[in-house]
Amino acid sequence: MGLSQKVILLFCALLVTGVADAELPNHYRIILQTDNFPPFNMGPNHKNFARGDEVQGIGTDTVREIFKRAGINYSLTLRSPWDRIYTQTLSDTGHGLFSVARTQQNQSQFKWVGPLARYESVLLAAPGKGITLTDLRQAKDYAIGAQKSSGVCQLLTGQGLQPIDSLSEEENLRKLLSGRIDLWATADPVWRYHAKQHGAEDLQAVLSFQPTDLYLALHKDTPEEAVARLQEALNEVIGEGYAGCSKTPDLCYLIRDRKAP
Repeated sequence: MGLSQKVILLFCALLVTGVADAELPNHYRIILQTDNFPPFNMGPNHKNFARGDEVQGIGTDTVREIFKRAGINYSLTLRSPWDRIYTQTLSDTGHGLFSVARTQQNQSQFKWVGPLARYESVLLAAPGKGITLTDLRQAKDYAIGAQKSSGVCQLLTGQGLQPIDSLSEEENLRKLLSGRIDLWATADPVWRYHAKQHGAEDLQAVLSFQPTDLYLALHKDTPEEAVARLQEALNEVIGEGYAGCSKTPDLCYLIRDRKAP
């Protein structure tokens, strides 16, 4: 066999291998989960369990659209607590989770598609507490509640603070109003939805910090082809401007600053 024939055969072998690598298994599907994180994802009437079309929100709308464009099947469940589904996505092949903050702690633990949207972290105090902060470091003298495994919780830990873990934002709100914590570390505008539901809309925003992008986090064994197709679909959505918030134009600011990587 001549050299030129060997080169051609090698090229063909590489081409076939590349195509095989790009193909997803038959009936491939990703098991998607999320929790109540309004307005990004939420169940009807603030329920903590929902499936399929029952799951709503600006982040959910974007995720549905990119899976449709990517031609990838999925199932979708909203459940709690966040820490459980976060840990499950870390451990179980074929799982994905949104809306997840990409932090220094979890950067290498998942494969990522994003950004889907953006929030700003905030420290909240109960009415009349008179707490004034100009820097996050000043919060070290206060008892701070944060949802376990949340982006805000990981951010505080990365700054050397030691937040008190709770399994839900509702639990943090109850602790704040009962005086068991001094500050509630959460996401804006997420906290507004929980506060309105519990008649606590007069909370004091003590400090806003660290704008954070939200992502779809996929188990590390997710095929690269699936990740690439989903990211390409999201890039298209981002390029179209405000696709994903047409139902809720008042929330378009939450996706205004997202940019394709």
